[in-house]
Amino acid sequence: MRRYSTLLKPAVHPKQVPTSGTYPLGFRVAAVNAGLKKNAKALDMALVVSDTKAAVGAVFTKNAFAAAPVIVARQIVADEPFVQAVLVNAGQTGLKDANAAIVATDKALNFATSSKSTIMLSTGVIGVPLKMDKILAAIPKLAAALDSSHASWLSVATGIMTTDTFPKLRSREFIGSTGKSYRMAGWAKGAGMIHPNMGTMLGGIFTDAAVAPACLKAALGYAVERSFNAISVDGDTSTNDSLVVLANGAANGAVLMDNVASEDFIAFRDNLTVFAAELAGLIVRDGEGATKFLDIQVENAKSFEDAKAVASSIARSPLVKTAMFGQDANWGRIICAVGYSGVDIDPTKVNLRMETRESERTHEIVHLFKDGAPFEVFSQQDKDKAKRILAGEDIVIRVDLGIGNSNAQMYTCDLTFDYVKINIDYT
Repeated sequence: MRRYSTLLKPAVHPKQVPTSGTYPLGFRVAAVNAGLKKNAKALDMALVVSDTKAAVGAVFTKNAFAAAPVIVARQIVADEPFVQAVLVNAGQTGLKDANAAIVATDKALNFATSSKSTIMLSTGVIGVPLKMDKILAAIPKLAAALDSSHASWLSVATGIMTTDTFPKLRSREFIGSTGKSYRMAGWAKGAGMIHPNMGTMLGGIFTDAAVAPACLKAALGYAVERSFNAISVDGDTSTNDSLVVLANGAANGAVLMDNVASEDFIAFRDNLTVFAAELAGLIVRDGEGATKFLDIQVENAKSFEDAKAVASSIARSPLVKTAMFGQDANWGRIICAVGYSGVDIDPTKVNLRMETRESERTHEIVHLFKDGAPFEVFSQQDKDKAKRILAGEDIVIRVDLGIGNSNAQMYTCDLTFDYVKINIDYT
């Protein structure tokens, strides 16, 4: 059986909080307690600042009820190809308040007032406003606390958490095709209201590579479709969802990438995709109440779009997700989701396998559905194999449509009792 070589690779120790990092040059960060969370001592506001103007790319929720910071940030990104800071607060703000916070941040950082240089991201209970006096009072404290240490980067990833159980922070150094090195760091938050309709949570990725704004947006669009738009926890898209990428060109000897056909740009785009996919995977692993990490791989479709539509149909099926929680190898639920995906398929060519991850010490595969009919589902040996696979935390669901050569992948998690407990009294 041909293996689908994918860009999406979960972290080896997915929930491990990094104790050190390799961070991009020319960025400083900070997080403070502004008194916005129920825990009066928790970090709840964060700031990332580039020492120089940075090319910006961003994607935002497609929810019609976009939150005020999203509306303001969209306009800033549309007007300004370069910005210099990202402000994050754990709570909601209105249009007037979002603009006031941005102006206050620009002032605290001594930015020119002729154009807005700060993007604001917010998270929290929808429709519950924050006390702006606390936000405005915290901004000068953030500006004064900026530094480039690992501890500060980790504090930012911690300060943006809501129902998350661990901070999601990653950093890495890459070698470009020209041999020049650059660094990338990023954080994300999200555990519920997660579904690919971009963005799917809050996230920030920062690099000292030199990338022209148009190229950065092209790289981000490609990466998002294979990372943050390829995850689902519960099928809900929030009103705040945002992902921002800044590239300030501060790497030593950085050469501007301004051609989407160049080898260096393609290498950067692929590195961004791998990096974004790792952050996206951490969100799924921290899905509210989740006990299983499901890697859905659809291969041999007519197009990438078809493959992704099938993967998405499986990923958002409550029946599939509850079966995974119950460790029930219910192939019928998966095949059913393939069938109602809206994709034109040939049922007689569809194959379904469940697997453990290849990196695990014992890699097992059970072939549940072969060429349109149930296969390894009846013998006790097959049942025992399926039971062992489903008892693990990582489960691969592999669907081969057999009608093309395009592939796609999504991450999702199981649907559990605890998800309901977390969300029945959230406010």
